[in-house]
Amino acid sequence: MSDPVDVLRRFHDAVNAQDYEVIEGFFADDAIYGSVKVGALAGKAAILAAFRKYFAEYPDQVAHDDNFEKLSEASAKSRWHLEATSATTGERLIRRGEETIFLNADGKIERVDVRDI
Repeated sequence: MSDPVDVLRRFHDAVNAQDYEVIEGFFADDAIYGSVKVGALAGKAAILAAFRKYFAEYPDQVAHDDNFEKLSEASAKSRWHLEATSATTGERLIRRGEETIFLNADGKIERVDVRDI
């Protein structure tokens, strides 16, 4: 099994780079992504579409992980903070949150839970 902290670090690196091909490779086909901001997304295609839409609106996002925690052999959590500017309104977005990932037996992300703190 893949180390979930390593997977989460590499996943966040791909998100920060807005590397959609790499991001897609992290997810199981039937993955679930849950966040207050985007609701519940089901399936890799829906998750990738949401990432593309988000980064079209916030192309300059800079996110930083404050810490990582291994929760189990198949899950890890990070605390993070980010800043971004809306391409539509010019307003600054500042968020802090936690993200927990759950891996399947193949080491792919099967679920992501995001919450603001």
